[in-house]
Amino acid sequence: MSEFAPNRSVGSEVDPEKQKYVTRLAGYHGLLEDLNSKRSLIFEGGGKKRQQREHERGKMLARERIAALVDADSEFQEIGTFVGEGMYEDEGGCPCGGTVMGTGHVSGKLCMIVANDATVKAGAWFPITAKKNLRAQEIALENRLPIIYLVDSAGVFLPMQDEIFPDKEHFGRIFRNNAKLSSMGIPQIAAVMGSCVAGGAYLPIMSDEALIVDGTGSIYLAGPFLVKAAIGEEVDSETLGGAATHSEVSGVTDYRLPDDATCLATIKDLVARMADSPRASFNRVKPSPPKFSADELLGIMPVSGSEPYNMFDVLGRIIDADSWTEYKAGYGKTLLTGYARIDGWSVGIVANQRELVKARAGVKAGTDELQAGGVIYSDSADKAARFIMNCNQKQIPLVFLQDVSGFMVGSRAEHGGIIKDGAKMVNAVSNSVVPKFTVIVGNSYGAGNYAMCGKAYDPRMICAWPTARIAVMGGAQAAKTLLQIQKAKRVRAGEVLSDEAEKALLDEITARYDAQTSPYYAASRLWVDEIIEPSRTRDWISRGMEIASHNPEIEPFNPGVIQT
Repeated sequence: MSEFAPNRSVGSEVDPEKQKYVTRLAGYHGLLEDLNSKRSLIFEGGGKKRQQREHERGKMLARERIAALVDADSEFQEIGTFVGEGMYEDEGGCPCGGTVMGTGHVSGKLCMIVANDATVKAGAWFPITAKKNLRAQEIALENRLPIIYLVDSAGVFLPMQDEIFPDKEHFGRIFRNNAKLSSMGIPQIAAVMGSCVAGGAYLPIMSDEALIVDGTGSIYLAGPFLVKAAIGEEVDSETLGGAATHSEVSGVTDYRLPDDATCLATIKDLVARMADSPRASFNRVKPSPPKFSADELLGIMPVSGSEPYNMFDVLGRIIDADSWTEYKAGYGKTLLTGYARIDGWSVGIVANQRELVKARAGVKAGTDELQAGGVIYSDSADKAARFIMNCNQKQIPLVFLQDVSGFMVGSRAEHGGIIKDGAKMVNAVSNSVVPKFTVIVGNSYGAGNYAMCGKAYDPRMICAWPTARIAVMGGAQAAKTLLQIQKAKRVRAGEVLSDEAEKALLDEITARYDAQTSPYYAASRLWVDEIIEPSRTRDWISRGMEIASHNPEIEPFNPGVIQT
């Protein structure tokens, strides 16, 4: 074969006996054990006792309701499992943000599903709960995905009302989105399966159809105690806003059901009657498995963010076998760009290369030095911008695999126009109109996060591996910078630090900064939609493509002014 013949295969075989592979495999298994342990604890919601109490009331738990709703042959792909992790500890915590959400097929149709978890503060809304629900609606709006709400909430968590009530991205935005979804013809079904109080009462009634469960479902703007305090009227909950009241007197609800199981079966029936919506014509062929096992990713990926590895070996365990066509293979080698298929879907891939690569010849004297892995150089940014524009021209969705330290710095980079070339790439990502999906596999630092389609750049879905680290800069550099600031303050105050005290301060700063760069810190605040096992990457991107295909409209691509 000619050396210029296309090589559609990427990656290489691994030696499972090699010490580096064995060490990395063991390290990653430790990360996955931690991931699964945290997930199991979150799935307990407000605890076993509160779960038992819900069962004693004849109610199903949030995840039980979703499992009964989703088709048996469909996976419920949860989003935001780690939302609220480590937050609100003074308030007793808010596991999963008090809300379970994700996508699954209901009667054969892919839907967004949102279910309040009544075991967590009676389903009360914390600030992060509102953010999570808004994310669900954002996904539904952007992809024209039907949305099902399983309502069981006591309303706003009053001690934190100032952080959830009045602002643009607060609680009220949800009802605005209800109206927008309706105006766009995106189906919304709401089932009141528990409390539905105060402002939250508008959510089911602003949906297309509302169901209520007899005996447990209730809807009112003010509960019996508040009614007594406000107007002196004494009334019980069922008379005020129970299933009979709203099905026979007020006409607020459309269906009155005897129990959770019947309610969920009725939702499935309603969804089954929906017309099929138009689809985007993204290219898809019969899927092929990757050439190498995805399980081997655990031995390829270093737990430390500073160790090199070959991104081609990662791609070879994610993309369909023999589907790779590389774009500008010999140019800008710290970024890999190319066309591939994932589960049959045609995608364009932009991925950071973490191995040291030789600088391309002929650019400037002294280019025989190695370029640092994970750093974006001018030629890499230029290549990526052009590739992103090509994908938009051909309506090929984009997948970004992030392990980036940032853009190159120093006099040579500045004189070469790194700011201009970096801006070109950021512009192309910002104005891209095809669906974008981001997977943070390692470092995600500084402007590299932006250029590689971080959360601020509207990826349809963004997930992270347990090895992800997200921050304005790496921990070592940041800690040393912060240490110098602290030392300068103390010197001005006349304080002299001993070597031991300086080391203790550095350790304290490093620990705090490292905690803030962890994927769990990011996921708790919805900077990423989910933390996933590396072997699940194909499934996530494929589901994301299926979600995106529900919106057939793609705007014209106009990158605006790009400096050349």
